[in-house]
Amino acid sequence: MLPFGYFLERKKRPKLTLALFLEIFVLSIVGVSLTLNMYFASLRYTSPTFLAAVVNTTASLTFIMAAVLRLEVVDLRDPRGIAKVLGTFVSLVGVTTMTLYKGPAIKNLWHPLVDIQGKSPIHENWLKGSILTVASCVCWSMWFIMQAFTLKRYPAPLSLTAWMSLVGAAQSAVFTVIVEHKAAAWTMGFNIDLWATLYAGVVCSGIIIFFQFRCTEEKGPVFVTMFNPLTTLLVAVLAYFVLGEKLYMGSILGGVIVIVGLYLLLWGKDRDQEAQTGKAEQSYLACDQKNDSAVHQTFSAEREGSQCEP
Repeated sequence: MLPFGYFLERKKRPKLTLALFLEIFVLSIVGVSLTLNMYFASLRYTSPTFLAAVVNTTASLTFIMAAVLRLEVVDLRDPRGIAKVLGTFVSLVGVTTMTLYKGPAIKNLWHPLVDIQGKSPIHENWLKGSILTVASCVCWSMWFIMQAFTLKRYPAPLSLTAWMSLVGAAQSAVFTVIVEHKAAAWTMGFNIDLWATLYAGVVCSGIIIFFQFRCTEEKGPVFVTMFNPLTTLLVAVLAYFVLGEKLYMGSILGGVIVIVGLYLLLWGKDRDQEAQTGKAEQSYLACDQKNDSAVHQTFSAEREGSQCEP
């Protein structure tokens, strides 16, 4: 992100003041440090499939916060408003189902294709993991709301992403020093730890964000968000069939409910955007017609005046 932000946004990037840096510092705490640390911690107590399914509720939680802060218009007399509220409710029902109902584990059909040597055991505590996962999603939703305000004062998304990644990494390092006192926790050999770190930094924090920005610019945010449930499906397939992770009926049932709620919410948001685009086009056409009428009247008046001259 740093080279892209530095060269592509050099002209439109505003000066970084102390107040703006403090705002980025808070954004990094909420969107990077708290979100990611609780996200990874919850993996020790639940499963990757559960985590990927619950993350789909971020859109619903963001909608609730935006509605409370009056950043989102909710009209229950309109089908769009009903779809958004219903989708939010269904998503929360799905999360509640996954949290309270773990269900039986689905038996693995064969030996896992990939056996990660030296992987740490998962200490399953479904309630604790669920709380951490939901808290991570809440922080992520708060970050989306706060980011919208910050981008108005710092309209350079690539540079802002680079700053948040840098500050968030420093905050996480300080947190690790306080919590983890063993020197072995900082060592990294030529194993899965190294490859996972490189993949998370280069692919997840770099390439994926870059493509998301491009797709959002070309197709809009709703189009990009529609593919989020595909992550849940891919995680479930890879975790179960390739890595041999346990897959529970509660995660499958709740994940399906969450995805249904997500698409209801996205349908309402998509109709909102179409309505706003239609109103903008009508306003533009009305203004254009008004200008044409004014020009025609002026031309007619000038023509009549020239005919009245001797």
